Amino acid sequence: MATIQDVAALAGVSTATVSRTLSAPDIVSEGTRKRVQAAVAKLNYTPNAAAKILRTTRTRKILVTVPDISNPFYSVVIRGIEESAHKAGYSVLLGDTQYDKLRENDYAEMFQRKEADGLIVLASGLPEVLRYTVKRAASPPAIVNGHEYDPELNLLSVYIDNAAASRDVITHLHDLGHRHVVILAGPDNHTLDGARLQGALECARNFPEPMHLTVSAGGFHIESGFQRALEILDAPDRPTALYCFNDELAIGALAAMRKLGLRCPADVSLVGFDDTRYARMMDPPLTTVRQPMKNLGRTTVKLLLEVLDNPGAPLASIRLPHKLILRESTGPAAS
Repeated sequence: MATIQDVAALAGVSTATVSRTLSAPDIVSEGTRKRVQAAVAKLNYTPNAAAKILRTTRTRKILVTVPDISNPFYSVVIRGIEESAHKAGYSVLLGDTQYDKLRENDYAEMFQRKEADGLIVLASGLPEVLRYTVKRAASPPAIVNGHEYDPELNLLSVYIDNAAASRDVITHLHDLGHRHVVILAGPDNHTLDGARLQGALECARNFPEPMHLTVSAGGFHIESGFQRALEILDAPDRPTALYCFNDELAIGALAAMRKLGLRCPADVSLVGFDDTRYARMMDPPLTTVRQPMKNLGRTTVKLLLEVLDNPGAPLASIRLPHKLILRESTGPAAS
């Protein structure tokens, strides 16, 4: 008896695409639909009746939690999620947790009550109410983290190599002669910061000549970047460069430089992270790490649908490429 995997192999598509073609053919392109239908006819494939019943009980909803909906990075990721979910016949429920652990747990409990078929977490870590369940699960649950990779959790993720991205930044600054760099990071114990910090610190230690890195922890918003940069750059031991863990912090830091009468990059070089749409419009345009934001959102949906359509299948996390974008906010270290 033919299986859905046999149909997928013959049609040259994923099992998720076969499932969508059979359950909602209108959302599948004509060419793909014809290939799947031809494979079904050739193999005389009949969907399992019990599985079909289970599929019809789905909510056709995906729950997405985000720590700060106003952050331009997350807005682009969410757009990618919504576009892909809509094409697959799913609606998106959006929860803005505002970095509040209680809010995170509230939305996680919605998922546990089966008010949505799957959960995409665009935040550092996982809500506490889900951690035990995820670690004990025999196979990956219908949860995808679209922000980071944590090997200690039995959780599928879509992510970039944050440590490698930081190594690219520190190497660039080192090549420009910078030996005193301050990192504007997120809140203390923010796990995403861990990978970026580790990459930066390890890279700095590998140079034969000393490179001094210090870390300033705080919020991820513009105002935090402004206030912290103001204090750092007004001190006697002013660094020659700032490395900000998102573009919002970099925008705030640039405003602080202007308030102090400092020139960028002649006095202080500046690097951001994400390459949001504001980065290239800054004056000077911002050197930053580009994340494939919309593709990140699309890929989380693709991976989540694979989990839903193939429970227990051997799926793997997906690492997407990053790129250091060099613009005019970095230059040779001030003497």
